[in-house]
Amino acid sequence: MPQFMTLPPDGNNPPYTFTAYGDTHVCVNAIRHDINIIVMKDRLIPAWTQNRFASLTIEDMEMLAPLNAEVILFGTGRQLRFPPAELMRPLALAGKVLDVMDIHAACRTYNLLSCEGRSVAAVLLFD
Repeated sequence: MPQFMTLPPDGNNPPYTFTAYGDTHVCVNAIRHDINIIVMKDRLIPAWTQNRFASLTIEDMEMLAPLNAEVILFGTGRQLRFPPAELMRPLALAGKVLDVMDIHAACRTYNLLSCEGRSVAAVLLFD
């Protein structure tokens, strides 16, 4: 069952926010997405990888290193799963903070941090 999100009425909402989420999809600005996606306050990057969690590569993670975000929320699907340390190396070398969580938590945390004006990216995997 989808979860719907409400945002604070203070007018500080960034251009891209999660408006609903479920186990197999998210809605950004009421538009449904059911593919791996990156959401930032100023852009969406759909299909950033075709890989599933178990088949992630160093190249997939290297794509995240140049993101203009102080915090990267890594939504790993329905459950919390940590990538192997060697996959996280490109982000550590770039000085990025990677916070791993399930997709539901990533959506909620992204909205909260982005409404606070923080530079945040939600990187979501559906599998």
